[in-house]
Amino acid sequence: MSGQFQLLRERRFAPFFGTQFLGAFNDNLFKNALVVLLTFHAASWTTLAPGLLANLAAGIFILPFFLFSATAGQLADKYDKAKLARLVKVLEIGIMLIAALGFQQHSLAILLFALFLFGLHSTLFGPVKYAILPQHLAEGELVGGNALVEAGTFIAILLGTITGGLLAGAADAPTWVALGGLLVAIAGYIASRGIPAAPAPDPGLRINLNPLSETWRNISFARKNRTVFLSILGISWFWLYGALFLAQFPAYAKDVLGGAESAVTLLLAIFSVGIGIGSLLCERMSGKRVEIGLVPFGSIGLTLFGLDLAFASPAASGGGTPLELAALLAHPWAWRVIFDLLMLGVFGGFFIVPLYALVQIRSSAEHRARIIAANNIVNALFMVVGALGAAALLGSGGLSIPALFGVAALANALVAIYIYTLVPEFLLRFMAWLMVKAAYRLRSEGIDHIPEEGAALIVANHVSFADAVIIMGASPRPVRFVMDHRIFRIPVLSFIFRHCGAIPIASAKEDPEMMEKAFAEVSAALSAGELVGLFPEGGITHDGELQPFRPGISRILAANPVPVVPMALSGLWGSYFSRIEGAAMKKPFRRGMFSRVSLRVGVPLAATEALPSRLQETVLALRGVEK
Repeated sequence: MSGQFQLLRERRFAPFFGTQFLGAFNDNLFKNALVVLLTFHAASWTTLAPGLLANLAAGIFILPFFLFSATAGQLADKYDKAKLARLVKVLEIGIMLIAALGFQQHSLAILLFALFLFGLHSTLFGPVKYAILPQHLAEGELVGGNALVEAGTFIAILLGTITGGLLAGAADAPTWVALGGLLVAIAGYIASRGIPAAPAPDPGLRINLNPLSETWRNISFARKNRTVFLSILGISWFWLYGALFLAQFPAYAKDVLGGAESAVTLLLAIFSVGIGIGSLLCERMSGKRVEIGLVPFGSIGLTLFGLDLAFASPAASGGGTPLELAALLAHPWAWRVIFDLLMLGVFGGFFIVPLYALVQIRSSAEHRARIIAANNIVNALFMVVGALGAAALLGSGGLSIPALFGVAALANALVAIYIYTLVPEFLLRFMAWLMVKAAYRLRSEGIDHIPEEGAALIVANHVSFADAVIIMGASPRPVRFVMDHRIFRIPVLSFIFRHCGAIPIASAKEDPEMMEKAFAEVSAALSAGELVGLFPEGGITHDGELQPFRPGISRILAANPVPVVPMALSGLWGSYFSRIEGAAMKKPFRRGMFSRVSLRVGVPLAATEALPSRLQETVLALRGVEK
């Protein structure tokens, strides 16, 4: 086992993973078993219609997220999260005993109360679930850890839903549901006993029990960082989008595909497996770091495959004998539908995992759990609005289910464009990531030498027109590059450079006014705590060798004495973007597809040590013999 799967063997992650997996499994076991019992045996429980009961149960389960998320976030910031996890598991055991009483008394009221408590259980565990990861995992493990959590959660939802349905259909169903849920709750508590301590970041916090004022306060914590807040909106949109699709699966399987109950399970299984695959691929595709460039990639896939699902769906079945799986899969369109659902899940994983990791990393530690609680509240609100909107479109709007999928996919595209307009960092990272992945195999070393926060000057050798894009794609933080104004204006690349705040510069002989303006912008950027990138050679090499570093770097450091991070690019000489034959970008694929490129990052130098000659020697040593 290697990479993210190694975490499943370590005490700092495995017990927590088992705890959250079993909790999600039990939530869905009880919820689905109750819905099935109320749907098929409603007359023995109540005079209410089965459809109304199912919607009532869904509303009761989600209500605690609105009432108690704010309090749950405060508790997770005030107390040890490992202890809280154990207390939540004790609560789960108590809930299953209450549910057993409800089954024994044949009391719908007690069972709905137990369902409400299960919603409370999920509400209390939510902030613990995501806020504990940054305490137990290194930053380079967060993507892998979140991927396992998301994959595990969806698999648990799938297995819990299936198990709940099977138990509800068994003879003496109430006894089996109560016993099964109790055993799972006890197993979850045993797993929670192994979670290592996760000390409180703010033990002196005073708990505010007013859900309205505290919810607004938590949202205000999230809004302090624009990227975090918009990431929360992105996460909530995903849950709206995903919940909208999941809610239609029963009717879609029956009325559109013409399938039996097994078709619903197949759709849920395919979607859940897709989420798991996409989540687990995130670590490999992002190089074990938070790569927000995957988020636009995910949103593109969610739109394209959502639209294709709408077009791939057959006309309404019009009744008749429901098709079993074998008969259903005999239709050619069934495989296209399955593929679309699988890819919706995969791209959903690409979309959601980096966003959760980004919220964890960029949220202040003392407010992290409360920010995640705010995220849970917004998630619940979005899902309710999505459910109401879907009901309106399907009812009074007269849309078919495939048409609803198409409308949701188009809305996803509009929401994505809106968010990426507000925060260009997402789209820019995607373009840089895509360009690097499409043309090269990048191997980076020493990326952790780039400061996590605060100002710094990045210096590197200048081998090709793609250098800045490659460094932007590898850096965990945005970089504002100082570059020749002619490179700044290159079509396509100029879009990236403009929107990432690149600073065009000209020589004093060519345009002294532009040069002075560039130095002023560099000083302002460093004063604001940003990363500024510089190619001290003053131009792209014509022979692959390192040219003398110019003294402009000393002028920058005299005004802003910040740390200097040396970098060296190699493997780009002779590429399409280099000047190996005098002029670049004339012969595509000169070195074939996916040629190997290296970026080595050295230890930062203090401003007093960063003389041009010293930096040139350092960059040359980092580069080695490969050009």
